[in-house]
Amino acid sequence: MDKNFYQRLCTGIVFIAVLVSCITLSQWSFAGLFLLLIILGLLEFYKLIKETGAIPQTFLGVLLGASLFLFVFFAKNRTSFPSVNIEKYLFSILYFIPFLLFFIELFRKKELPFLNIAYTILGWLYIALPFALWNIILFKMSDSKSEIMYNFHPLLAFFIIMWTTDTMAYVCGKIFGKHKLVERISPKKTWEGFVGGALFALLSGFIISIFYHDLNTMHWIILAGIIAITGTLGDLVESMFKRSIGVKDSGKIFPGHGGILDRFDSFLLSTPFVVVYYWIFAL
Repeated sequence: MDKNFYQRLCTGIVFIAVLVSCITLSQWSFAGLFLLLIILGLLEFYKLIKETGAIPQTFLGVLLGASLFLFVFFAKNRTSFPSVNIEKYLFSILYFIPFLLFFIELFRKKELPFLNIAYTILGWLYIALPFALWNIILFKMSDSKSEIMYNFHPLLAFFIIMWTTDTMAYVCGKIFGKHKLVERISPKKTWEGFVGGALFALLSGFIISIFYHDLNTMHWIILAGIIAITGTLGDLVESMFKRSIGVKDSGKIFPGHGGILDRFDSFLLSTPFVVVYYWIFAL
């Protein structure tokens, strides 16, 4: 085994340990981690966008993304500060920032002003919104209606299914892969790998249903299928983005694994579909 293998292995173990610990420990560790990931992810995204010639409004883009997450978090986790209407102030920031982007661009004297605005808002939509959406299904009123309960099950299950899909797609692709999935974007991905990863995702959904009863077995299996499909497409979209600007990795924050976008590419575009499905059938 070469040095890069051990580097990737160590980074992966630490990454999973930190992620799982923060998700399961409390709503505050979850919020702290996701807020940090939004900030780092947006900084990384805007840095990459500059390779296209556009110059997004990085500070306001990050502020908008962070405010979005905090607004949804406090709105759903209302019993934490029952006497302070925190979300009112956060909503005010959230409401005005997108419009301020247009006014500020007038005085920046940059080329491609509307492209700068568009990319700034795209970062918010592509990165901050998926992270913020999880607040919708992780918090619910207790049966006694006296407190808000934090339930990490759907988020932890999501990552387990996603990691299972990615790992088994790689293994099945290595063993059986012959037919390219989307060769012009990701030459190593194959249909055999995709099908193998999806089948193991369905199996992991079934196993999760034995331990977590937020959804019945059939819904967990369907949710696993949604994650397998949309997660793979999300991975391809991020690869398409990197190819369009001529970079291999989105960043270097995770040694051997790349950047925030490299590690959360499947997460970003799978989340909206998963959250809506869970919200409809479990809440």
